[in-house]
Amino acid sequence: MSFVRHSGILLHPTSLPGPHGAGDLGPSARHFVDWLATGRQSLWQVLPLGGVGPGNSPYMSPSAFAGNELLIDLEQLQQRGWLDADDLRPDPAFSAERVDYARVAAYRLPRLKCAASRFLAHGDAAEHARFAGFCRRMSGWLDDYALFMALDEQHRGSGSVWQDWEPALARREPGALRAAAQRLAAECAAWRFCQWCFHEQWARLKAYANARGVRIVGDMPIFVSPHSADVWARPDLFQLDEALRPSAVAGVPPDYFSETGQHWGNPLYRWPAHVAEGYRWWAARVRHTLAQCDLVRIDHFRGFESYWAIPASAGSAVEGAWQPGPGIAFFSALYTALDAVAGEGLPIIAEDLGIITPAVDALRKAAGLPGMRILQFAFDGDAPDPAANPYLPHNFDPDTVVYTGTHDNDTTRGWWQALPETTRDHARRYLAVSGQAIHWDLIRAASASVARMAIVPMQDVLGLDGSARMNRPGVAEGSWTWRFHWGQVEAWHAGALAELARLHGRVPAGPAHA
Repeated sequence: MSFVRHSGILLHPTSLPGPHGAGDLGPSARHFVDWLATGRQSLWQVLPLGGVGPGNSPYMSPSAFAGNELLIDLEQLQQRGWLDADDLRPDPAFSAERVDYARVAAYRLPRLKCAASRFLAHGDAAEHARFAGFCRRMSGWLDDYALFMALDEQHRGSGSVWQDWEPALARREPGALRAAAQRLAAECAAWRFCQWCFHEQWARLKAYANARGVRIVGDMPIFVSPHSADVWARPDLFQLDEALRPSAVAGVPPDYFSETGQHWGNPLYRWPAHVAEGYRWWAARVRHTLAQCDLVRIDHFRGFESYWAIPASAGSAVEGAWQPGPGIAFFSALYTALDAVAGEGLPIIAEDLGIITPAVDALRKAAGLPGMRILQFAFDGDAPDPAANPYLPHNFDPDTVVYTGTHDNDTTRGWWQALPETTRDHARRYLAVSGQAIHWDLIRAASASVARMAIVPMQDVLGLDGSARMNRPGVAEGSWTWRFHWGQVEAWHAGALAELARLHGRVPAGPAHA
C-alpha cells in the first residue's frame, strides 16, 4: 500500500464536546475537522462506528454494518422539523468529561423515536424518496438489523440474548419472521430511520473532512458480537452448537496487555462456509466500511493467519489454542471483490500487535498491507539487545503507521509515570530528551520517523495523565467514557502539530478525495 506522508489524530466521536452527554456528528465534529486542518493534520482516526455492546465497547456492536444511533446529532433533526427546541434541553446530570452511556441512551433514544414518528407521518415526498432509496440500497443488512433491534427491545426486560427468544424466532422460521415484522412494523421503521439519519450525517461529515484535506481512518473489528444481527441472520457463518450458542470463542493468550490473556467471547468464524460463498459476507462488510472511510484499520490482523480459540466452557483465555485462519486466500478474494489493483494495495491498515510470528508478518507483506508500530513498546533498557526492538524508529519500514499509543494503551504521560527507571533512562538517552514533556517527545519522534503515517491520540496532544485512558484491555467496566472539552485545547497545540508536519514532510497536498 503506497501513501504519501501523513499525520493525524486518534479520537472517537463520543469523546468530542457537546451538550447531550456524548460527542456526536454535530457542530463539534466539524469544529474538530477545522482544528485538524489548522494543525495541518490529514488523518482523523476513529474507533468502530457501530453501536456499543457490553461494557460500552464499540468492538461489541449489535451489527457489523449499522452505525451507532447515539452519534446522531439531534440539532440537525430539530432543524428539519422532526424535534422541537424543548427536546434539545440537556439533562443537567450530563458530564462534560465522561460519557454515561445508560443516561445518554435514556435521553437520546426516545427523542430519536419521536423524530422517526414525525418524519414517517409528516415528512415531505422528497425526504421519503431518499429514505426509501436508502432502505433499498441497504436492505441486505438493514432489514435484519431493524427486526433484530425491535425484537431485542421487546425482550430486553428479560435480559435474554437472541438464543433465548422464542425458538421459531431464534431459528428464523420464515412464518415467525413475517409475523414479527408485521407486528413490529412501526418499530422496524424507526430503526431504519435512525440508520438513515446516521448514514446521511456521517456522509456529510466525511465530505466536509475530505474537502478540508482530512481523510477518515476507520476501524473494523475482526470479530462480531455474539448478540448481534450478524450472528442471528447468518448462523451458518459462525461456529455455533445445536442450541445456536458459540461452541468456541475468540480471545488472546497472555501478552503485554494482560497476564492471563483476554477472553473476548466473540463467536469464531466457520471459515469453510465463508470460502464456499466466496467470502461474500466479508466483501460486503469491507465495502460498506470503506464507503464510510477513506481507509480502515482491521483489528487483530493476526487472526487471519491463526486465531486463539477458547472452548465455550473454558474458565479463562489460558485454556485456548491456536487454530489456522483463512490466510492469503481471504485477501486475494478481497482484491477481486473490491476491484483493487495489486500494485496499489487495499486501503487497509493491519493491526499487527500482540503475538506476531514470522508467518503473520509474511501474510501482512503478501497482502500488501502496512503494519503498526507503537512507541510506548519501544523502550526496554533491560532487554538483551535494546537496539533490536522493532518498535524503535530506526527499525521501521516506511510502509508503517506509527502511534505514540492506541486506545488500548495508557496515555503517554500515564505510561511514563508507571515506567521503571531503567526504561525511562533508555527512552531519555534514545530520544536525547529530559522527559519533562515526554508526550511531545514521542509525538516528535513519531512525526520524524520514516513511517508514512503518524497518528497520535488526542490525549497525548493535550498532555493528559492516565485518568484520560480510553480502554483497559481485560477490564470489563469503566472504559470508553473519556471526553475532552475545548477549554483544554490551546492555540499552540495546532501550531506545534503544524510545525512538525511541515518539518517532516507531512503537510497535506490538497483535498483528501483529490
